[in-house]
Amino acid sequence: MDSTIVGLLGMLIFLVMLFLGMPVSFAMLLSGFWGLWYLRSADAAFNLVCKDIFIQFSAYSLTVVPMFVFMGFVAYHSGIGAGLFKLSYRAIGHFRGGLALAAQVACAIFGAICGSLAASVATIGTIAYPEMKKFNYADSLSSASIAAGASIGSLIPPSVLFIIYGISAEQSIGRLFLAGVFPGILLTLANMVVIYILCRRNPQLGPAAGKRSSLKEIVATLNEGLIEVIIVFVVSLGGLFIGWFSPTEAGAVGALALLIVTAVQKKMDWPKLKASLLDTTKLSAMIFLLIAGATVFGHFFALSRIPANLATWVTMFNLPNFVVIMLIILIYFLLGMFIDSLS
Repeated sequence: MDSTIVGLLGMLIFLVMLFLGMPVSFAMLLSGFWGLWYLRSADAAFNLVCKDIFIQFSAYSLTVVPMFVFMGFVAYHSGIGAGLFKLSYRAIGHFRGGLALAAQVACAIFGAICGSLAASVATIGTIAYPEMKKFNYADSLSSASIAAGASIGSLIPPSVLFIIYGISAEQSIGRLFLAGVFPGILLTLANMVVIYILCRRNPQLGPAAGKRSSLKEIVATLNEGLIEVIIVFVVSLGGLFIGWFSPTEAGAVGALALLIVTAVQKKMDWPKLKASLLDTTKLSAMIFLLIAGATVFGHFFALSRIPANLATWVTMFNLPNFVVIMLIILIYFLLGMFIDSLS
């Protein structure tokens, strides 16, 4: 059988396992192993899979992942997200759609110390959604604003997606972090503009919630989350951007700084620390398995010559660069309907 046909069959097997509910990492591992077995031999497939898993799990570059993930879960379990939402609510909650606007701001600020999208949704969503229900916000606006706001964390450093992309594509993680700051702020503002316009046109979507807070009340909530974020962002990512730390060191310094700050403020205790460590272990293991599976599947794909044939096909049609970019975005858009962004 032609190697390209084998590659397409491997992709079909991967998609079938995916839709049957198998985790993405195991689906890639199994379909990649089958393809390597078919194109080479059972011994070659076993050896290559074992080698790929060992290399990925022992790679120093991946030590950056648990550090930033741990920092995010410490922020989640210490209740910083609740303080950020309270601050945002007091500042802009009196506008129509103010709670949805506050969720955008809280998600953006929380994203500056939390690289996990799931942690952002859990933190801000569990606080903001009940408040929106209390003030009779439309479910469509409530759920959409929280989901859209949490996704901003994928752009604002430290983002786990940037870390994984930087490792996979051999790009500078520090530069990726720096490149995500402005788009993250821009997307936050764009979301807020859309929410404001929708609520102005249809006030029933997001009624005004409460009265305007005084400047004194707003300032009084600064120490409930914002100060911690500023300290950690300056110490960790500031040192990374200046060149004092490597990405791994920046994550470790940021996690230590956040632990110290939350412990001093009595927001962190042993049960919360234990939960943070457990969640970090689970998510980090999932990420490592995902990278190992992608490596095995990538080797199979390379042997099938699908990437080379696809490049030849695109070159043959002489497509403009923007069309190629739009096709890539379309693929991401379609895949994003079925699997999470990290996968």
